[in-house]
Amino acid sequence: METVLVQIKNNKAYRILEDLEDLQIIRVLKKSVQPQQKISLKYAGKLPANIADELQNYVTQSRNEWRNSSI
Repeated sequence: METVLVQIKNNKAYRILEDLEDLQIIRVLKKSVQPQQKISLKYAGKLPANIADELQNYVTQSRNEWRNSSI
């Protein structure tokens, strides 16, 4: 038997592999789960600095308004 590494690009392809496994034609050895990337790393540098600063100021202002409001 020969072992090969396959990159799945489509859910249909994965279903086909599962069907082949059900027919005992192949065996899926490893179902890898990609590690989740931190959101801060994923989106780091995506906003221009000036827009990021405006957004941060807006969030800060909103938080201050929320704290100062009497509900």
